Amino acid sequence: MNIHEFQAKQILEKYGIPVPPFRVVSLRQEVEALLEDTDWQSAVLKVQVHAGGRGKAGGVKFARSPEMILQAAEELLGKKIVNQQTGSEGMVAHQLLVSPPLDIAHEYYLGLTISRDSAQIVLIASPVGGMDIEKVAEEQPDQVLVVPLPLEGTFRQYQLQRLAKFMGWKDSLAQQGIAIVKALTKAFIETDASLLEINPLVQSPDGHLWALDAKLVVDDNALYRQSMIKSLFDPTQVPENEARAQQFDLAYIALEGDIGCMVNGAGLAMATMDLIHHFGGHAANFLDVGGGASKEKVAEGFKIILSDRKVKAILINIFGGIMSCETLAEGIVEAAKELHIHVPLVVRMEGTKVEEGKQILSESKLNIVIAHDLVEAAEQVVKMAQGVS
Repeated sequence: MNIHEFQAKQILEKYGIPVPPFRVVSLRQEVEALLEDTDWQSAVLKVQVHAGGRGKAGGVKFARSPEMILQAAEELLGKKIVNQQTGSEGMVAHQLLVSPPLDIAHEYYLGLTISRDSAQIVLIASPVGGMDIEKVAEEQPDQVLVVPLPLEGTFRQYQLQRLAKFMGWKDSLAQQGIAIVKALTKAFIETDASLLEINPLVQSPDGHLWALDAKLVVDDNALYRQSMIKSLFDPTQVPENEARAQQFDLAYIALEGDIGCMVNGAGLAMATMDLIHHFGGHAANFLDVGGGASKEKVAEGFKIILSDRKVKAILINIFGGIMSCETLAEGIVEAAKELHIHVPLVVRMEGTKVEEGKQILSESKLNIVIAHDLVEAAEQVVKMAQGVS
């Protein structure tokens, strides 16, 4: 799950990481109140959307007077940011982060993520900050240091000494930098993050380090124990269907095709989409209702799929394990009758009480095609979406 920059900064502050002063506004009146409460004569305003590259997309402005701060806020509030990270639909900014400008003597990069190759936490550091770390790694690989860490996130003394030397930190700057690295690592572990980065970490002319920008991505599978962070979810930053799906604990991602998919199990869902593509079709979505899918989840999954006007046919691919195919079939029939499904529906199911489940579907008198295996199901649904009899 992504959160906004200002929320990530609030979390960093709790761990003792220095963050420049800032305010968050969503209305002109709040900007006016900010100007009354502070003596800020200039400010940097940044749209709060779940995407990088905001500056290049026109989402960051520097205002040199209170009047210009108001004007910039009016221009940015409600602005749609469109770039490679947002996709063609873009993301609308409903909030702005406003902060007084900070003089910068140097920019650094600090980040933590999980290395899938080594199954370890890795600290990524660079004395070249303020730009994409991927670009730095590609163009200046000697400017990127990767430090593998044990799962508890502890550092060896030689690692910290090597890091300080690599970053060019000495004396008090080294003390500050090492303290920030330790705090950042602690925050990464305790928030169940999959990515936590400060880019840039800046050094001001007086020799202090500040987290000028921050990004935090939390593992969705850990949200059950991260209730505070889960409450920060902003439904305006994802497509409406994805926001609805999250409310019902459904894993849903909208795609560009016209065949709706409902599957229980992420691996099975990927295999289903691959077969649809193999037969010349294109999935309209990824939808995993989970291994313990209930009637309610099935119904909500239908609603989400049918709200996509591109959908011309639906494929349900269910393996009855935790819940039997009989129960799942009842849910499918109940939802189909309630929602008056107007597009062809292909169902393939296997597992516990599969014959009972198929009997329920066949006796429902609904326009449901029961496929014997996944290959047949994928081939059938592609033909139906293409209008081939």
